Amino acid sequence: MAGAGATRIAKLTLNLRLFSISSLPLCNGRARCTSTLALVNKRKELCQPSLHLIQQPVRNTNSFFNRTSAEQLWKGVTSVSNAGKKKGRGKGVGKAMSKNLNRGQIIGVGEENIVWPGLNAPVIQGRELVQQKRLPKDEERQAALVRLRDTMGKFRHLKIDPLERGWSGTRMGGRSVGPPDTIGEGNVCVCVCVERGWSGTRMGGRSVGPPDTIGEDTFEGFDTRVLEFKFVTCMTAVFGRRRRVSIFVVTGNGNGLGGFALAKATTVQGATRRAKNKAAQNLLQFPLYNDHTVLHDFFSHFGKTKLYVKKMPEGYGLVCHRVIQTICRVIGIKDIYAKVEGSICVQNMTKAFIMGLTQQKTHQQLADEKHLHLVEFREENLNFPKVVASPQDDVVRTLGQIPKDEELDFDRVVLDGKVRLQRKKFPRFYTKLPGYQIYLKKYAKTRNQEKVKIDIMAREGEVRSFFADQHPECKLKWGKYEGNV
Repeated sequence: MAGAGATRIAKLTLNLRLFSISSLPLCNGRARCTSTLALVNKRKELCQPSLHLIQQPVRNTNSFFNRTSAEQLWKGVTSVSNAGKKKGRGKGVGKAMSKNLNRGQIIGVGEENIVWPGLNAPVIQGRELVQQKRLPKDEERQAALVRLRDTMGKFRHLKIDPLERGWSGTRMGGRSVGPPDTIGEGNVCVCVCVERGWSGTRMGGRSVGPPDTIGEDTFEGFDTRVLEFKFVTCMTAVFGRRRRVSIFVVTGNGNGLGGFALAKATTVQGATRRAKNKAAQNLLQFPLYNDHTVLHDFFSHFGKTKLYVKKMPEGYGLVCHRVIQTICRVIGIKDIYAKVEGSICVQNMTKAFIMGLTQQKTHQQLADEKHLHLVEFREENLNFPKVVASPQDDVVRTLGQIPKDEELDFDRVVLDGKVRLQRKKFPRFYTKLPGYQIYLKKYAKTRNQEKVKIDIMAREGEVRSFFADQHPECKLKWGKYEGNV
């Protein structure tokens, strides 16, 4: 039994690799089992997994680089502070633009020129099914992509032809004014000028194109002009000082239809698009006189801005503030005179002018309101009265029905009771000279002769004396005035 037990213990120790068989201690011919079992239990303890957790140091993953995007990090590295900009630093920062590598690429077209039905070619062409096939390789494709990408990411200043720009950006000297007008059957020349706005480096007065299409409504023939462009900021508790772009625009089709709007956005393109689309949704129709000027003189005000507009004949032009000029060109007004008093805020001037245009009244509207005939006197017609409008209901007030304090002068009515300030006219310097007095005495007999003749012809039908009825010999017989009119 002792030999069998020793053999089993020896095999167990051999498997556990605790010690060799030759080194087994014996006690009276028997092996020391207690020592061997103790070693086996120790080996089992070493083999069992430990229940103690190993604590490793935890790193803080919420860092500045994880909370900020890559674009903001690059902007923080490459941008310049406001104080640095005032000192003239970083003039070239921000001019480089990112390259759009998708430009010039077509889905399904690559280096291997293969026709893929349903991807870059139709599946069925006519009555035949298009098969996949390989075409000759395009050698110029890669070179064209390189040339296209080289044009991106490079900032280039706007270059204007000196003939169009003039000697300086804000002066008229040296600027081209186009070809002369056509005389008779002469050739018509077309001159396309660069739309640069009021000055070469500002957005004011610059065209930004027509509004975007809204559903089935297309704004063909519309033009949108920038009246005011500025950067605005507001202080917030979360983001700090927020900077946005504010754009004030006016749009119109040149035929009496126009509107204006103010929009803000974080980018110039977004603010421009939002402003012109908003202006297109607030269009108004303004009545024009003979498609070139306003219906009558009017006075309007908004805030601290006062505006006096005067109707002018055809060919006079736009003699007014440049903001009013831009609005008139967009709407279709060609001849007016406007005087601005008080504040010259762009938005106030625009709103005052638009309010004045909307408050205009036609001759028929004035005749219906007053229940009187509207009579016109013109110097070119020798101030002969001409009825231009009468009440539609044929109800005309008599002289006794008109109050004594009612204003009947047309200018006073359209100017809301105000009187236009006329500059005092001083006599000419030569009126005090002795030679002018001799001139008056010499031509005193005939100075009104032509005017009197025309008045007598209009009243009597011929040039005649006041005593022609009593004394026929007083009748004048001049060849060019003889006969009835």
